[in-house]
Parts: sequence; structure tokens; C-alpha cells
Amino acid sequence: MTKLVYFAWVRERIGKPDETVELPANVQTVRDLLLWLKGRGEEYEHALRHPEVIRVAINHEHVDHDTRIAGAGEIALFPPMTGG
Repeated sequence: MTKLVYFAWVRERIGKPDETVELPANVQTVRDLLLWLKGRGEEYEHALRHPEVIRVAINHEHVDHDTRIAGAGEIALFPPMTGG
């Protein structure tokens, strides 16, 4: 099981702060995860309409979309950050 944590407008659009899921065997990279999530319902489709802008951290480390997720205990998804 993997804990998914959502931040900022990703959380607002999906409608929950986190969830624990069992990922299918074919979900092996961050990119695969984002595509799988988009297919889970309208709220996910809305939140992940442009998956290329979603930032991801695995076990509190920022990663690229090509990163393999095997063994991930927690995966966080959040929109691009802006400075101020």
C-alpha cells in the first residue's frame, strides 16, 4: 500500500488531503501514477489535467516523472511553487 498526499489546488480539486491505495502492477513510474490517477474519476481528471506541471516527492524527496516508484511509502503531489 502507498500513501498519496495532495497539496494546494491538487487537494482542493481531488477533494481529499490524502489516501492509501494499492497501485496496479503496471504503475511503475511517477508518469504512470499520474496517468492512472487521471482515470480514477472526474475530480482526478480535473486536478491532473496537465500532469506535466505536477511536482512530485517520493518519501519527502523531489523526483522527476521518470522516477520509478517501487518501494515508495509516501508519494506527494503538488502544483508548481511560486516564490514571493
